[in-house]
Amino acid sequence: MTMETSFLSVLALTSLLFCSTYQVHLTVSPSSSQYFQGKSVSLSCEEENSSAGWTVWRNTTIRRSKCGDGWGEIKGSVCVINYILKKDTGVYWCGSINGSSSSINVTVGGSVILQSPVLPVMEGDDVTLSCRARNPTHNLPAAFFKDGVFIGNESSGNLILLHVSSSDEGLYKCNIRGHGESPSSRISVKDKPPATSKAPPPTSSPLQLLLTVFRHLMVFCPYFISTFLLVSICRNKWPASNKVCGGQSVQELEERVEDVTKQHHL
Repeated sequence: MTMETSFLSVLALTSLLFCSTYQVHLTVSPSSSQYFQGKSVSLSCEEENSSAGWTVWRNTTIRRSKCGDGWGEIKGSVCVINYILKKDTGVYWCGSINGSSSSINVTVGGSVILQSPVLPVMEGDDVTLSCRARNPTHNLPAAFFKDGVFIGNESSGNLILLHVSSSDEGLYKCNIRGHGESPSSRISVKDKPPATSKAPPPTSSPLQLLLTVFRHLMVFCPYFISTFLLVSICRNKWPASNKVCGGQSVQELEERVEDVTKQHHL
C-alpha cells in the first residue's frame, strides 16, 4: 500500500466517523407537540456549527416531502407554516447529505389540545402537561388519561409529573367537559447521564508523612553534611576567604551550603 493510498484511507475513515457523529436537531416554535388549526409554526434545523445544508422534511398521511414543496415557506434557515391545518399532522425531521436528525411528531387538533414536551424528557425532571380549549382560552378543569386509563382530574388544566422515570412513558390525552378530547401525544423519557464527580484529594496518614520526611532527610542530609564538613576543614586550614579548597574557594563552598539550606526549606 502506497503512502497516498494510506492517506486516502485514513481520510475516508475520518470522514465516515465525522458524519456518523454529526449532530443536528429540529426545533419547533412555539414548543409543543400539538397545535390548534390556524396557528403559525416555525421549524428550524440547529447544528453546533451552522444550519447550512439542512432541510426540514415531513411525512404525513398524504406524502413525504420537504419544506417549500407544497407546504411551508423557507425564510433563511427557518421553515414557517403560516396557517397550520389538520392535514399538516405528521412526522417532521431535518435531512441533508450528511444524514438526518431524530424526528418529532406534530399533531393539529380541533377544539382541545394537550401541550406537552416535543422531545424526550430527562429522567428525574418534572414535566407539565397542559390541557387547553380553543375557546375560552383561559384554563379549564380537565381529566387526564395515560394509555387510555384515567389518571386524575386537575382543576387548573395542568398535570405535573414529578421526577419522571421510564414508568411514566406512554400516550397521554386530556378531556375538557363540554369542549371535547385532545389527540394523544407520546411522552418519552431518556436516561440521565452519569454524574461526573471529582475524586477527593488523597489523605495522608501520619505514617505516610513520617516516611516523606525521612525520605527528604535521606536525600538532603548526606550532601549537606559532606559539604558542611568540607567547608569547616577548609576554613580551619585556609582562613582567608580567597583560598581554594577542592578546586573551589571557601566562600563559594559557604554559598553552596546556604543555597542548599534555602532549597530544602522551599
